[in-house]
This record gives sequence, structure tokens and C-alpha cells, in this order.
Amino acid sequence: MRKDFGAKTWMYPLPVLIIGTYDENGNADAMNAAWGGIYDANQVVLCLSADHKTTKNIRAKGAFTLSFADEEHVAACDYVGIVSGNKEPGKLKKAGFTVTKSTYVDAPVINELPMALECRLVKFNEDGNVIGEIVNVSAEESILGDNGTVDPAKLRPISFDPVNNGYLVLGGRVGNAFSDGAKIE
Repeated sequence: MRKDFGAKTWMYPLPVLIIGTYDENGNADAMNAAWGGIYDANQVVLCLSADHKTTKNIRAKGAFTLSFADEEHVAACDYVGIVSGNKEPGKLKKAGFTVTKSTYVDAPVINELPMALECRLVKFNEDGNVIGEIVNVSAEESILGDNGTVDPAKLRPISFDPVNNGYLVLGGRVGNAFSDGAKIE
């Protein structure tokens, strides 16, 4: 039997995205956001309110990075989500994060997080959501598998659990996309 909960923002999995930006003076900032994902073939969407320092920075610089929070950095990734860059300009340093400027966009790549999407602002849509074009994906060699691409078991990305306010590490492979379903006739 099912139990009804009404309208809730409960969806699984929600990636924990760490958005890296520079302000107009070149100071790096980052924030944790779970409301984001793929928008189109080479685009992402982020649901951010206008008062976030990150939103202001994206407007000013026209660029951002998305790093995937991982199991190793749960506390630091949570910290950059609960502390506002408007109130704490040194929150990256307090979290233990260092940055390197992206080669492709005017935004910082967080060195400690091993995978990042480097994005150029396309637009703010009619709802105020950020639409960005992915211009590069970078990954540390330590998270690459034998086939030379990202191995999720090595990345150990986390997901936000909106029902229980927790973080979950994503598990192992359970099937083959675009293949397993073809077995059903």
C-alpha cells in the first residue's frame, strides 16, 4: 500500500553540485546546489535565487564551473552550501578548497574535487534559472577507469536526499543502458 505525502520536492538522485565562480574583482567563491542538471545535449540548468553571490557572479562574469561533490569532501561541500559568500568571503579557504582558473571559461576549478564541467552562461531563462553551455569537462586521472573515461566507483559522487536531509554515495553498476531493455519482447 502506498502512502501519500502531497506535493514535495523529492527526487532521486539529486546531484550535489558545487558551483564555482569569480566575482567582479577576481575573488573565487563556491556554493552547493542540488537543484540542477542537464538541460540539453550540451547545456546545464541551475535553479538559483537572485540573491546568491554565485548568481551575481555568474551575471558579472558569464561563466561558472560545476564540480561534483564526492564522499571524501562531504563536510567541505556542505559547508559551502550553508555559509553565504555574501557574508563570508573566505569560505573556500575555510572549507579547505583551493582553485585553479579554468583554461576555457572565466571561473575557478576546485582542485580538491576531481571532476568539473566548465560552463559559459547562455542565459537566465524566464524563471530566472541559469542555463549554461558545457565547453569542457575535466577529470583527474585518479578517477579514470581502464577505458580512459570517468569511473563512478573511483569518483564516489554523492547525492542529496531531500526526504531525510542527508547525503548518499552513489552505488555500483546494476545494468547496461540502451541494452538491457532490448531483451524484453
